[in-house]
Amino acid sequence: MIISQEKAFLKAQAQLQAICCFVERAATDGQRIDQVERELFSRLLAVGLTLIEAFVAAQGDGDAGAKLEFDNHLLHRLKDSHTRRYLSIFGELLMKRRVYACREGQKVEQAPLDERLGLPAGEFSYVLEDWLQRLCVKESFGEAVTSLRTILGLAPSERTAERMNQRMSEHAEAFCTQQSPPPGKEEGEILVATADGKGVPMRRPLQERVHGSHPRRGKGEKANKKQMAYVGAVYSIARFRRTADDVVDEVCRKQRAAERPKPQHKQVWAEMTRAVEGESCTGRERTFAELAIACHQRDPKHNRVLVCLMDGERALWDVAREWLPRAVGVLDLFHVLERLWQAAYCFHAERSSEAEAFVTNRLRMLLEGKVGYVIGGLKRLRDEHDLQGEKRKTLNAAITYYENNRDHMKYDEYLAAGYPIGSGVAEGACRHLVKDRLECTGMRWTVNGAQAMLHLRAIHLNDCWDDFVNYRIEAEQTRLYRRSAA
Repeated sequence: MIISQEKAFLKAQAQLQAICCFVERAATDGQRIDQVERELFSRLLAVGLTLIEAFVAAQGDGDAGAKLEFDNHLLHRLKDSHTRRYLSIFGELLMKRRVYACREGQKVEQAPLDERLGLPAGEFSYVLEDWLQRLCVKESFGEAVTSLRTILGLAPSERTAERMNQRMSEHAEAFCTQQSPPPGKEEGEILVATADGKGVPMRRPLQERVHGSHPRRGKGEKANKKQMAYVGAVYSIARFRRTADDVVDEVCRKQRAAERPKPQHKQVWAEMTRAVEGESCTGRERTFAELAIACHQRDPKHNRVLVCLMDGERALWDVAREWLPRAVGVLDLFHVLERLWQAAYCFHAERSSEAEAFVTNRLRMLLEGKVGYVIGGLKRLRDEHDLQGEKRKTLNAAITYYENNRDHMKYDEYLAAGYPIGSGVAEGACRHLVKDRLECTGMRWTVNGAQAMLHLRAIHLNDCWDDFVNYRIEAEQTRLYRRSAA
């Protein structure tokens, strides 16, 4: 229970004096510095809790008289004080305060002390919530809770951390909507939009988990179904003109390109198919809608070339044509290269110099705009060698891939114009945003839980976490107390 401010200050002074005595004794006893450091931190947390108690005690108990007018209603002070639990980074506080309602036995309508202190809606302090969720977006809920408990000696449960994650994410979309675009002078000449999909392992339906009604898997059926999370990214970049030989040297001979420009103001997010206001919205559509909005905000007058850079998934290109009609479509070169290697292994041994020469020659032709020659040459080789079985299937898949994406393989034009031709940003976003957090061993997600984590993890990766935390606090304080948190 909160003690008086005077007693709290006296207690804090005694604790600080005890800390000084401990340091003197530790020096005399020859303790290791890490042992002293750990003990000091523990004792300083205790001092912090005492001083927080002093701060709360100075605010009184929130007694505003026998009656209180609120929202055009006359509220009455309830007979008994109500105790509220508050878990700070220093420890637990139990605050005894006066509350107001229409009459005894009715729902509490006002607690003046809560408003004066700016208490959150729940029991956990905004600071504790901030620190815990910073850990949660990087590691599992269990590991995050354990890490915080190791540092502070306290932490919510794993289930509480998960619910906290979902509550915080409710503010994510509104926060992203009100974000200002990057300064135009810091943008590159080319605006790039890219998207890709990554599977998220999902929990089995509740009925199957409770009653064990999951049927026996068929041949080739995986134990855990995945649902696709679609990752979108927008960034700008300077033009980087190269020749076909430059790219071949970089890709096949692993020579790093000199003075390669870096992406500017990269923004990433991810969307899953879910119900929004009672209607099912596909993650693919939502991702491209957000891509279109971001591109418009960053280049409303279309002063920059817009490049859409993706792999060969036809469903993605179909949606891209609808939402980004002015974009120059570019097929990711690394997916093209992957198909070339698969084709090479249909005729040559893996890792052989012959396979490498096969890929190098055809890659150069593709970069020179000779897509038709490459497709025709692969068909002739297939027929001349009379490929059968898996090799024929593999080669046909590569040929079909090039034929379906031929309109996005004008690499001679792209290189001359200085456009990017590799979707490393999308690949990296899928890995960092989705795989590194949502695909760890044993993890299974609900749609709402996965989307909440994707929202918060994207904000963290976009380096907007502090702004988001402040935005979320302001929004909750306005809702609770109808005033700014400041």
